Amino acid sequence: MVDEDAAPGAAWFRVSRPRPDAGCRLYVFPHAGGSAAAYARWAQLLPEDVEVATVQLPGRQDRRSTPPITDLDTLVEAVYEALEDDLDGRPFAFFGHSMGALVAYRLTVALRKDGVAGPALLAVSGWEGGAHRTSEVSVGSMSDDEFLARVAEFGGLPPEVTGNDELLQLVLPMLRADFTVLNGYTDDAARVDCPVVAYGGASDPTVGGGALGAWAERADRFLGLVEFDGGHFYLYEHGVSVAADLTGRLRRCLAGAAGR
Repeated sequence: MVDEDAAPGAAWFRVSRPRPDAGCRLYVFPHAGGSAAAYARWAQLLPEDVEVATVQLPGRQDRRSTPPITDLDTLVEAVYEALEDDLDGRPFAFFGHSMGALVAYRLTVALRKDGVAGPALLAVSGWEGGAHRTSEVSVGSMSDDEFLARVAEFGGLPPEVTGNDELLQLVLPMLRADFTVLNGYTDDAARVDCPVVAYGGASDPTVGGGALGAWAERADRFLGLVEFDGGHFYLYEHGVSVAADLTGRLRRCLAGAAGR
């Protein structure tokens, strides 16, 4: 278990392959119900000059004993504090998938509001930017079966979880907390002043019809939408391609910032 009384950065970020000499740090924000372990492979996909730090939210894996957060503002404030503790002067970037994209976006908004230097690049995946209620019914009032049926519309849980009652009971509390975060979000269409690139699955039912292109309305510099075959979790199949595209864009953004 993690020592929650330690420095905030140590509690919130996981670095599977420390690269202290890397010129940039990429913070990865997992999807609803996700953990740092789901993105452990990203350290292998990114080059040596990028250090990958994945956000570990409360209520999962080595933070199981810490109650999950159910309010977006509280969550962003906590990650903000951890980020302040973790930054070491190197440029940094954000990548977030689904709920992770929402958290990364709102964190970028908070940094801009405070006049703090934000990420060199904000990469958002599987989230169109606006409020996207997972249900009009309170998550807390749903039975497990009703809730899992709603989760299935986003791609569902893997069979090894739904087929194991003990494992399912470990996952459900954090998943309910994350969906409560999503349901409680009120969008204000805030803009960010860093470059933004959007990624998505071409058949993702949650962001169909090119909805991810709406990020152009929130970014002073929108780098475009990159789509891949697949649904909401296209990322599992196309991680290598996403990482390669992200690397190229990140390097160009860093070079542009250095040239100013």
